[in-house]
Amino acid sequence: MLIIKRCINVYLLMLSVAVLLINFAHAQNDESGTMSMAGTYQTATFAGGCFWCVESDFDKISGVIETVSGYMGGHVLNPSYKQVSAGGTGHAEVVRVTFDPQQVSYQQLLRVFWRSIDPTARDRQFCDKGRQYRSAIFYQNEQQQQLAELSRQELQASKPFTAEIVTEIVPEKTFYPAEDYHQNYYKRNPLRYKYYRHSCGRDQRLRELWGKAD
Repeated sequence: MLIIKRCINVYLLMLSVAVLLINFAHAQNDESGTMSMAGTYQTATFAGGCFWCVESDFDKISGVIETVSGYMGGHVLNPSYKQVSAGGTGHAEVVRVTFDPQQVSYQQLLRVFWRSIDPTARDRQFCDKGRQYRSAIFYQNEQQQQLAELSRQELQASKPFTAEIVTEIVPEKTFYPAEDYHQNYYKRNPLRYKYYRHSCGRDQRLRELWGKAD
């Protein structure tokens, strides 16, 4: 009888170990699957003046996974907001957009970008003036470059305004994320953000350029 009990205990122990191994294998598969899915995401970087506003505009798009405000295009290492906003570092305020290309294409993001900026303004956007507020598309590969340039050509042929398009299309440089208090500013400080956006005349100017939003 004692021998039978010991055999049962050994069997139960082996069964428990087997269950643990199976659960571990499932967990590994789930983790690798998530990593595989994340590996299909792509990024795009846009400069459109105040990065609070650019973040807000892109976060509304289905298929956009994440937006991060930051700085790009300058010559100073690890610039701060104080340095960039003062001018002289060469950086522009940008937003890096992570998106799922199965839900939204790079071409669609380009269309959103054009209609969320004033492409006729050189080295400024709305009430913000200076190179740090220039509009630009920072491409990361040849395909993005070709699509960006094609979108600008198409816009040039169909634009509802007469002024020249001066938005830059340039290769990506090092992306420096902005300070934490700038991330999701429009969510964290909705009243201040809405006041800034309205007083800066952003939406009023966009209506002048593009008409009413679709």
